[in-house]
Amino acid sequence: MAIASINPATGEKSRVFESLSPSEMQQKLDLAADAFISFRQTSFAQRAAWFKAAGDILEARKAAFGRLMTLEMGKPLSAAIAEANKCAWVCRHYAEQAETYLADESHETDGSRSFIRYQPLGVLLAVMPWNFPFWQVFRFAAPSLMAGNVALLKHASNVPQCALAIEQIFTEAGFPKGAFQTLLITAEQTATVINDERVRAVSLTGSGPAGASVASAAAKQIKKAVLELGGSDPFIVTPSADLDAAVEVAVAARLQNNGQSCIAAKRFILVGEIADAFEQRLAEKFKALKVGDPLADETDIGPLATPAILHDIDQQVRDCLSAGATALVGGDPSALRQQLPETLKSGNFYPPTILTQIPSGTPADQEEFFGPVALIFRVDSLEAAIALANATPFGLGASAWTQNADEQARLINEIEAGAVFINGMVKSDPRIPFGGIKQSGFGRELGRHGILEFVNAKTVWVK
Repeated sequence: MAIASINPATGEKSRVFESLSPSEMQQKLDLAADAFISFRQTSFAQRAAWFKAAGDILEARKAAFGRLMTLEMGKPLSAAIAEANKCAWVCRHYAEQAETYLADESHETDGSRSFIRYQPLGVLLAVMPWNFPFWQVFRFAAPSLMAGNVALLKHASNVPQCALAIEQIFTEAGFPKGAFQTLLITAEQTATVINDERVRAVSLTGSGPAGASVASAAAKQIKKAVLELGGSDPFIVTPSADLDAAVEVAVAARLQNNGQSCIAAKRFILVGEIADAFEQRLAEKFKALKVGDPLADETDIGPLATPAILHDIDQQVRDCLSAGATALVGGDPSALRQQLPETLKSGNFYPPTILTQIPSGTPADQEEFFGPVALIFRVDSLEAAIALANATPFGLGASAWTQNADEQARLINEIEAGAVFINGMVKSDPRIPFGGIKQSGFGRELGRHGILEFVNAKTVWVK
Protein backbone atom coordinates (compact mmCIF):
# COMPACT_ATOMS: atom_id res chain seq x y z
CA MET A 1 0.00 0.00 0.00
CA ALA A 2 1.28 3.48 -0.90
CA ILE A 3 1.98 5.87 1.97
CA ALA A 4 -0.74 8.38 1.18
CA SER A 5 -3.51 10.52 2.65
CA ILE A 6 -6.80 9.65 0.94
CA ASN A 7 -10.02 11.16 2.25
CA PRO A 8 -12.27 8.12 2.85
CA ALA A 9 -15.41 10.25 2.54
CA THR A 10 -14.61 11.47 -0.97
CA GLY A 11 -11.83 9.26 -2.31
CA GLU A 12 -9.66 12.32 -2.92
CA LYS A 13 -5.89 11.89 -2.51
CA SER A 14 -4.30 14.88 -0.79
CA ARG A 15 -0.67 13.84 -0.20
CA VAL A 16 1.68 11.00 -1.14
CA PHE A 17 4.92 10.24 0.69
CA GLU A 18 8.03 8.35 -0.34
CA SER A 19 9.16 5.65 2.05
CA LEU A 20 12.54 6.07 3.70
CA SER A 21 15.56 4.85 1.81
CA PRO A 22 17.82 2.29 3.53
CA SER A 23 20.37 5.00 4.36
CA GLU A 24 17.71 7.33 5.76
CA MET A 25 16.35 4.54 7.92
CA GLN A 26 19.81 3.77 9.25
CA GLN A 27 20.28 7.42 10.17
CA LYS A 28 17.09 7.34 12.21
CA LEU A 29 18.15 4.14 13.95
CA ASP A 30 21.53 5.70 14.74
CA LEU A 31 19.81 8.75 16.15
CA ALA A 32 17.48 6.66 18.33
CA ALA A 33 20.33 4.59 19.72
CA ASP A 34 22.37 7.70 20.50
CA ALA A 35 19.36 9.41 22.07
CA PHE A 36 18.74 6.51 24.43
CA ILE A 37 22.16 6.82 26.01
CA SER A 38 21.32 10.23 27.44
CA PHE A 39 17.51 9.95 27.59
CA ARG A 40 17.60 7.03 30.00
CA GLN A 41 19.54 9.25 32.44
CA THR A 42 16.89 11.97 32.53
CA SER A 43 14.83 12.20 35.71
CA PHE A 44 11.20 11.24 36.08
CA ALA A 45 10.50 14.89 36.83
CA GLN A 46 12.02 16.00 33.53
CA ARG A 47 10.19 13.38 31.49
CA ALA A 48 6.97 14.28 33.29
CA ALA A 49 7.42 17.93 32.39
CA TRP A 50 7.80 17.01 28.72
CA PHE A 51 4.69 14.83 28.79
CA LYS A 52 2.66 17.49 30.55
CA ALA A 53 3.72 19.88 27.79
CA ALA A 54 2.64 17.31 25.20
CA GLY A 55 -0.73 17.05 26.93
CA ASP A 56 -1.12 20.81 26.80
CA ILE A 57 -0.36 20.84 23.07
CA LEU A 58 -2.88 18.08 22.41
CA GLU A 59 -5.57 19.91 24.32
CA ALA A 60 -4.86 23.33 22.85
CA ARG A 61 -4.89 22.05 19.27
CA LYS A 62 -7.44 19.27 19.58
CA ALA A 63 -9.68 20.75 16.87
CA ALA A 64 -6.85 20.76 14.31
CA PHE A 65 -5.65 17.30 15.28
CA GLY A 66 -9.22 16.03 15.21
CA ARG A 67 -9.78 17.38 11.72
CA LEU A 68 -6.57 15.70 10.53
CA MET A 69 -7.70 12.34 11.91
CA THR A 70 -11.11 12.70 10.27
CA LEU A 71 -9.67 13.62 6.89
CA GLU A 72 -7.27 10.68 6.91
CA MET A 73 -9.41 7.87 8.34
CA GLY A 74 -13.00 9.11 8.43
CA LYS A 75 -14.14 9.07 12.05
CA PRO A 76 -16.72 11.74 13.04
CA LEU A 77 -15.01 14.98 13.99
CA SER A 78 -16.44 15.00 17.53
CA ALA A 79 -14.95 11.54 18.15
CA ALA A 80 -11.59 12.65 16.74
CA ILE A 81 -11.48 15.67 19.04
CA ALA A 82 -12.34 13.42 21.98
CA GLU A 83 -9.45 11.17 20.95
CA ALA A 84 -7.00 14.08 21.17
CA ASN A 85 -8.31 14.85 24.65
CA LYS A 86 -7.85 11.24 25.70
CA CYS A 87 -4.25 11.36 24.50
CA ALA A 88 -3.68 14.36 26.76
CA TRP A 89 -5.09 12.30 29.62
CA VAL A 90 -2.70 9.38 29.11
CA CYS A 91 0.26 11.78 28.87
CA ARG A 92 -0.66 13.35 32.21
CA HIS A 93 -1.47 10.03 33.86
CA TYR A 94 1.99 8.60 33.27
CA ALA A 95 3.64 11.93 34.01
CA GLU A 96 2.05 11.71 37.45
CA GLN A 97 2.24 7.95 38.11
CA ALA A 98 5.30 6.53 36.32
CA GLU A 99 7.75 7.10 39.16
CA THR A 100 5.41 5.32 41.59
CA TYR A 101 4.76 2.47 39.15
CA LEU A 102 8.52 1.93 38.71
CA ALA A 103 9.70 2.47 42.27
CA ASP A 104 12.14 -0.10 43.67
CA GLU A 105 10.40 -3.11 45.27
CA SER A 106 12.04 -4.46 48.42
CA HIS A 107 11.99 -8.20 49.19
CA GLU A 108 13.20 -10.26 52.13
CA THR A 109 15.92 -12.77 51.19
CA ASP A 110 19.11 -14.10 52.74
CA GLY A 111 20.88 -10.91 51.71
CA SER A 112 21.08 -7.80 53.83
CA ARG A 113 19.22 -5.89 51.12
CA SER A 114 17.25 -7.21 48.13
CA PHE A 115 15.07 -5.32 45.71
CA ILE A 116 13.81 -5.11 42.14
CA ARG A 117 14.82 -2.11 40.06
CA TYR A 118 12.95 -1.35 36.85
CA GLN A 119 15.11 -0.01 34.05
CA PRO A 120 14.41 0.84 30.38
CA LEU A 121 15.19 -1.62 27.59
CA GLY A 122 16.29 0.82 24.88
CA VAL A 123 14.92 1.54 21.41
CA LEU A 124 11.34 0.31 20.95
CA LEU A 125 9.39 -0.06 17.71
CA ALA A 126 5.65 0.64 17.65
CA VAL A 127 3.66 -0.70 14.70
CA MET A 128 0.35 1.10 14.96
CA PRO A 129 -3.04 0.98 13.17
CA TRP A 130 -5.15 3.66 11.54
CA ASN A 131 -8.40 3.33 13.49
CA PHE A 132 -7.32 5.41 16.50
CA PRO A 133 -4.36 7.13 14.85
CA PHE A 134 -3.40 9.30 17.85
CA TRP A 135 -4.65 7.27 20.82
CA GLN A 136 -2.96 3.99 19.90
CA VAL A 137 0.38 5.78 19.60
CA PHE A 138 0.16 7.80 22.80
CA ARG A 139 -1.02 4.87 24.91
CA PHE A 140 2.20 3.12 23.83
CA ALA A 141 4.48 6.14 23.96
CA ALA A 142 3.51 7.60 27.33
CA PRO A 143 4.49 4.60 29.49
CA SER A 144 7.39 3.62 27.24
CA LEU A 145 9.13 6.99 27.27
CA MET A 146 8.30 7.73 30.90
CA ALA A 147 10.18 4.49 31.68
CA GLY A 148 13.24 5.90 29.88
CA ASN A 149 12.95 4.10 26.55
CA VAL A 150 13.00 5.85 23.17
CA ALA A 151 10.54 5.05 20.39
CA LEU A 152 10.25 4.55 16.67
CA LEU A 153 6.79 4.67 15.10
CA LYS A 154 5.80 2.72 12.02
CA HIS A 155 2.25 3.97 11.53
CA ALA A 156 -0.40 2.68 9.14
CA SER A 157 0.23 3.75 5.56
CA ASN A 158 -3.07 5.63 5.24
CA VAL A 159 -2.43 8.04 8.16
CA PRO A 160 1.03 9.47 7.41
CA GLN A 161 0.12 13.04 8.29
CA CYS A 162 -1.13 11.92 11.69
CA ALA A 163 2.17 10.11 12.19
CA LEU A 164 4.20 13.21 11.34
CA ALA A 165 1.98 15.43 13.50
CA ILE A 166 2.58 13.15 16.49
CA GLU A 167 6.34 13.38 16.05
CA GLN A 168 6.01 17.17 15.88
CA ILE A 169 4.10 17.16 19.19
CA PHE A 170 7.02 15.43 20.90
CA THR A 171 9.43 17.91 19.36
CA GLU A 172 7.39 20.94 20.43
CA ALA A 173 6.98 19.51 23.92
CA GLY A 174 10.76 19.61 24.33
CA PHE A 175 11.74 15.95 24.08
CA PRO A 176 15.37 15.46 22.99
CA LYS A 177 16.02 14.81 19.34
CA GLY A 178 15.66 11.11 18.60
CA ALA A 179 13.51 10.28 21.63
CA PHE A 180 10.48 9.78 19.39
CA GLN A 181 10.68 9.41 15.62
CA THR A 182 8.19 8.57 12.90
CA LEU A 183 9.40 6.16 10.22
CA LEU A 184 7.55 6.52 6.93
CA ILE A 185 8.23 2.98 5.77
CA THR A 186 6.31 0.14 4.14
CA ALA A 187 5.19 -3.04 5.85
CA GLU A 188 7.99 -4.87 4.05
CA GLN A 189 10.59 -2.55 5.59
CA THR A 190 9.31 -3.21 9.10
CA ALA A 191 11.17 -6.50 9.40
CA THR A 192 14.45 -4.68 8.73
CA VAL A 193 13.81 -2.45 11.74
CA ILE A 194 12.85 -5.38 13.96
CA ASN A 195 16.00 -7.25 12.91
CA ASP A 196 18.27 -4.33 13.80
CA GLU A 197 20.20 -5.15 16.96
CA ARG A 198 19.60 -1.67 18.37
CA VAL A 199 15.84 -2.27 18.53
CA ARG A 200 15.08 -4.17 21.72
CA ALA A 201 11.32 -4.82 21.55
CA VAL A 202 8.21 -4.20 19.49
CA SER A 203 4.59 -3.35 20.18
CA LEU A 204 1.90 -3.94 17.57
CA THR A 205 -1.78 -3.10 17.47
CA GLY A 206 -3.48 -4.46 14.39
CA SER A 207 -4.78 -7.52 12.59
CA GLY A 208 -4.02 -11.14 13.38
CA PRO A 209 -1.87 -11.68 10.27
CA ALA A 210 0.12 -8.52 11.01
CA GLY A 211 0.59 -9.63 14.61
CA ALA A 212 1.77 -13.07 13.57
CA SER A 213 4.26 -11.57 11.15
CA VAL A 214 5.71 -9.11 13.66
CA ALA A 215 5.77 -11.61 16.53
CA SER A 216 7.55 -14.14 14.31
CA ALA A 217 10.16 -11.59 13.26
CA ALA A 218 10.72 -10.53 16.86
CA ALA A 219 10.94 -14.13 18.10
CA LYS A 220 13.64 -14.95 15.57
CA GLN A 221 15.72 -12.14 17.10
CA ILE A 222 14.81 -13.13 20.70
CA LYS A 223 13.00 -9.85 21.24
CA LYS A 224 9.92 -9.16 23.29
CA ALA A 225 6.63 -8.29 21.58
CA VAL A 226 3.32 -7.00 22.87
CA LEU A 227 0.35 -7.63 20.58
CA GLU A 228 -3.13 -6.12 20.72
CA LEU A 229 -5.07 -7.73 17.90
CA GLY A 230 -8.67 -8.18 16.80
CA GLY A 231 -11.78 -8.95 18.76
CA SER A 232 -15.31 -10.26 18.37
CA ASP A 233 -16.55 -8.96 21.68
CA PRO A 234 -19.81 -10.34 23.09
CA PHE A 235 -22.48 -8.07 24.58
CA ILE A 236 -24.65 -10.28 26.77
CA VAL A 237 -28.05 -9.07 27.95
CA THR A 238 -29.95 -11.07 30.58
CA PRO A 239 -33.59 -10.75 31.71
CA SER A 240 -32.56 -8.83 34.84
CA ALA A 241 -30.74 -6.13 32.85
CA ASP A 242 -31.70 -2.46 32.76
CA LEU A 243 -32.93 -2.73 29.18
CA ASP A 244 -33.04 1.00 28.47
CA ALA A 245 -29.43 1.46 29.56
CA ALA A 246 -28.29 -1.67 27.72
CA VAL A 247 -29.83 -0.56 24.41
CA GLU A 248 -28.47 2.96 24.72
CA VAL A 249 -24.94 1.73 25.37
CA ALA A 250 -25.24 -0.99 22.72
CA VAL A 251 -25.51 1.63 19.97
CA ALA A 252 -22.35 3.42 21.07
CA ALA A 253 -20.54 0.16 21.84
CA ARG A 254 -21.11 -1.16 18.33
CA LEU A 255 -20.84 2.00 16.27
CA GLN A 256 -18.01 3.90 17.93
CA ASN A 257 -15.41 4.90 15.37
CA ASN A 258 -17.81 3.90 12.56
CA GLY A 259 -17.73 0.36 13.94
CA GLN A 260 -13.97 0.09 13.43
CA SER A 261 -12.77 -0.75 16.91
CA CYS A 262 -11.19 -3.93 18.24
CA ILE A 263 -13.17 -3.60 21.48
CA ALA A 264 -16.47 -2.66 19.87
CA ALA A 265 -19.36 -4.91 20.87
CA LYS A 266 -19.93 -7.12 17.84
CA ARG A 267 -22.00 -10.12 18.93
CA PHE A 268 -25.17 -9.28 20.86
CA ILE A 269 -26.20 -12.36 22.84
CA LEU A 270 -29.74 -12.00 24.18
CA VAL A 271 -30.96 -14.30 26.92
CA GLY A 272 -34.60 -15.36 27.09
CA GLU A 273 -37.63 -13.12 27.00
CA ILE A 274 -35.85 -9.76 26.65
CA ALA A 275 -34.70 -10.58 23.09
CA ASP A 276 -37.73 -9.17 21.24
CA ALA A 277 -37.74 -5.86 23.10
CA PHE A 278 -33.97 -5.37 22.83
CA GLU A 279 -33.92 -6.17 19.12
CA GLN A 280 -36.81 -3.81 18.38
CA ARG A 281 -35.32 -0.89 20.32
CA LEU A 282 -31.88 -1.39 18.83
CA ALA A 283 -33.35 -1.42 15.33
CA GLU A 284 -35.18 1.85 15.96
CA LYS A 285 -31.99 3.54 17.08
CA PHE A 286 -29.97 2.21 14.16
CA LYS A 287 -32.57 3.46 11.69
CA ALA A 288 -32.40 6.96 13.18
CA LEU A 289 -28.65 7.35 12.68
CA LYS A 290 -27.31 9.90 10.21
CA VAL A 291 -24.65 8.63 7.79
CA GLY A 292 -22.63 11.24 5.92
CA ASP A 293 -19.81 13.77 5.98
CA PRO A 294 -17.73 13.05 9.10
CA LEU A 295 -16.87 16.75 9.41
CA ALA A 296 -20.55 17.69 9.78
CA ASP A 297 -21.95 18.10 13.29
CA GLU A 298 -25.11 16.14 12.52
CA THR A 299 -23.26 13.04 11.28
CA ASP A 300 -23.34 9.93 13.48
CA ILE A 301 -21.55 7.51 11.14
CA GLY A 302 -18.79 8.41 8.69
CA PRO A 303 -17.06 6.31 6.05
CA LEU A 304 -14.93 3.24 6.58
CA ALA A 305 -11.23 3.95 6.35
CA THR A 306 -10.39 2.22 3.05
CA PRO A 307 -12.15 0.58 0.09
CA ALA A 308 -10.71 -2.77 1.17
CA ILE A 309 -12.44 -2.55 4.56
CA LEU A 310 -15.70 -1.64 2.84
CA HIS A 311 -15.35 -4.63 0.52
CA ASP A 312 -14.58 -7.01 3.38
CA ILE A 313 -17.52 -6.04 5.59
CA ASP A 314 -19.90 -6.10 2.62
CA GLN A 315 -18.72 -9.59 1.66
CA GLN A 316 -19.12 -10.86 5.22
CA VAL A 317 -22.70 -9.57 5.37
CA ARG A 318 -23.49 -11.03 1.94
CA ASP A 319 -22.14 -14.41 3.04
CA CYS A 320 -24.35 -14.35 6.15
CA LEU A 321 -27.43 -13.37 4.15
CA SER A 322 -26.76 -16.06 1.57
CA ALA A 323 -26.61 -18.62 4.37
CA GLY A 324 -30.04 -17.57 5.66
CA ALA A 325 -29.50 -14.62 8.00
CA THR A 326 -31.92 -11.70 7.98
CA ALA A 327 -30.98 -8.02 7.68
CA LEU A 328 -33.23 -6.35 10.22
CA VAL A 329 -31.66 -3.00 9.35
CA GLY A 330 -29.30 -1.98 6.54
CA GLY A 331 -27.17 -4.48 4.65
CA ASP A 332 -27.27 -2.70 1.29
CA PRO A 333 -24.45 -0.17 0.64
CA SER A 334 -25.72 0.57 -2.86
CA ALA A 335 -29.03 1.84 -1.49
CA LEU A 336 -27.16 4.08 0.95
CA ARG A 337 -24.92 5.43 -1.81
CA GLN A 338 -27.96 6.62 -3.76
CA GLN A 339 -29.03 8.73 -0.77
CA LEU A 340 -25.67 10.45 -0.34
CA PRO A 341 -24.82 13.79 -1.95
CA GLU A 342 -22.76 13.66 -5.11
CA THR A 343 -19.56 14.69 -3.31
CA LEU A 344 -19.73 11.58 -1.10
CA LYS A 345 -20.76 8.92 -3.60
CA SER A 346 -17.14 7.79 -4.02
CA GLY A 347 -16.68 7.43 -0.26
CA ASN A 348 -16.35 4.19 1.67
CA PHE A 349 -19.79 4.30 3.27
CA TYR A 350 -21.59 1.30 4.72
CA PRO A 351 -25.03 1.52 6.35
CA PRO A 352 -25.58 0.69 10.04
CA THR A 353 -26.72 -2.92 9.82
CA ILE A 354 -28.31 -5.48 12.14
CA LEU A 355 -28.24 -9.17 11.25
CA THR A 356 -30.54 -11.64 12.99
CA GLN A 357 -31.42 -15.33 12.66
CA ILE A 358 -27.80 -16.05 11.77
CA PRO A 359 -27.21 -19.75 11.14
CA SER A 360 -24.04 -21.52 12.17
CA GLY A 361 -21.23 -21.80 9.67
CA THR A 362 -21.16 -18.15 8.60
CA PRO A 363 -18.39 -15.57 9.07
CA ALA A 364 -20.26 -14.40 12.18
CA ASP A 365 -19.01 -17.49 14.00
CA GLN A 366 -15.28 -16.95 13.74
CA GLU A 367 -14.46 -13.65 12.02
CA GLU A 368 -14.20 -10.07 13.24
CA PHE A 369 -16.69 -7.69 11.63
CA PHE A 370 -14.82 -4.38 11.37
CA GLY A 371 -17.61 -2.00 10.47
CA PRO A 372 -21.10 -0.86 11.60
CA VAL A 373 -22.70 -4.32 11.70
CA ALA A 374 -24.39 -5.76 14.79
CA LEU A 375 -24.81 -9.54 14.98
CA ILE A 376 -27.73 -10.72 17.10
CA PHE A 377 -27.94 -14.18 18.65
CA ARG A 378 -30.69 -15.53 20.91
CA VAL A 379 -30.09 -18.11 23.64
CA ASP A 380 -32.25 -19.66 26.38
CA SER A 381 -29.90 -19.53 29.36
CA LEU A 382 -26.90 -17.85 30.90
CA GLU A 383 -24.92 -21.05 30.38
CA ALA A 384 -25.63 -20.92 26.66
CA ALA A 385 -24.73 -17.22 26.56
CA ILE A 386 -21.35 -17.83 28.17
CA ALA A 387 -20.65 -20.78 25.89
CA LEU A 388 -21.47 -18.71 22.80
CA ALA A 389 -19.43 -15.76 24.08
CA ASN A 390 -16.40 -18.05 24.37
CA ALA A 391 -16.96 -19.83 21.05
CA THR A 392 -14.62 -17.57 19.12
CA PRO A 393 -10.88 -17.46 18.44
CA PHE A 394 -10.77 -14.00 20.03
CA GLY A 395 -10.63 -12.92 23.66
CA LEU A 396 -10.28 -9.15 23.91
CA GLY A 397 -13.23 -7.70 25.80
CA ALA A 398 -16.79 -8.53 26.85
CA SER A 399 -19.76 -6.57 28.13
CA ALA A 400 -22.53 -8.19 30.15
CA TRP A 401 -25.76 -6.71 31.47
CA THR A 402 -27.40 -8.13 34.60
CA GLN A 403 -28.54 -6.89 38.00
CA ASN A 404 -28.13 -10.35 39.52
CA ALA A 405 -25.02 -10.68 41.69
CA ASP A 406 -24.67 -14.43 41.13
CA GLU A 407 -24.89 -13.94 37.36
CA GLN A 408 -22.30 -11.18 37.54
CA ALA A 409 -19.90 -13.47 39.42
CA ARG A 410 -20.33 -16.23 36.84
CA LEU A 411 -19.82 -13.88 33.90
CA ILE A 412 -16.68 -12.38 35.45
CA ASN A 413 -15.19 -15.80 36.16
CA GLU A 414 -16.24 -17.74 33.08
CA ILE A 415 -15.95 -15.37 30.12
CA GLU A 416 -12.64 -15.83 28.31
CA ALA A 417 -11.43 -12.29 27.69
CA GLY A 418 -8.83 -9.76 28.73
CA ALA A 419 -11.55 -7.52 30.16
CA VAL A 420 -15.13 -8.00 31.33
CA PHE A 421 -17.32 -4.95 31.86
CA ILE A 422 -20.56 -5.46 33.81
CA ASN A 423 -23.37 -3.02 32.93
CA GLY A 424 -21.03 -0.81 30.92
CA MET A 425 -19.23 -0.45 27.60
CA VAL A 426 -15.79 -1.96 27.16
CA LYS A 427 -13.23 0.84 26.99
CA SER A 428 -9.57 1.58 27.52
CA ASP A 429 -8.52 3.68 30.51
CA PRO A 430 -4.97 4.83 31.37
CA ARG A 431 -5.45 3.65 34.95
CA ILE A 432 -6.16 -0.04 34.24
CA PRO A 433 -4.47 -2.66 32.03
CA PHE A 434 -5.73 -3.33 28.51
CA GLY A 435 -5.15 -6.38 26.31
CA GLY A 436 -6.45 -9.75 25.26
CA ILE A 437 -5.98 -13.51 25.21
CA LYS A 438 -6.25 -16.19 22.52
CA GLN A 439 -5.98 -14.65 19.04
CA SER A 440 -6.55 -11.18 20.47
CA GLY A 441 -2.90 -11.06 21.43
CA PHE A 442 -0.70 -11.05 24.52
CA GLY A 443 0.84 -8.55 26.88
CA ARG A 444 -0.81 -5.50 28.36
CA GLU A 445 -0.91 -1.78 27.76
CA LEU A 446 -1.92 0.98 30.19
CA GLY A 447 -2.01 0.98 33.98
CA ARG A 448 1.01 -0.29 35.91
CA HIS A 449 1.02 -3.51 33.89
CA GLY A 450 1.54 -1.50 30.70
CA ILE A 451 4.62 0.36 31.85
CA LEU A 452 6.17 -2.90 33.13
CA GLU A 453 6.06 -4.52 29.67
CA PHE A 454 9.11 -2.68 28.35
CA VAL A 455 11.44 -2.54 31.32
CA ASN A 456 14.06 -4.86 32.76
CA ALA A 457 12.93 -6.09 36.17
CA LYS A 458 16.47 -6.27 37.54
CA THR A 459 16.93 -8.32 40.70
CA VAL A 460 19.45 -6.74 43.09
CA TRP A 461 20.93 -8.67 46.05
CA VAL A 462 23.34 -7.02 48.46
CA LYS A 463 25.15 -8.52 51.46
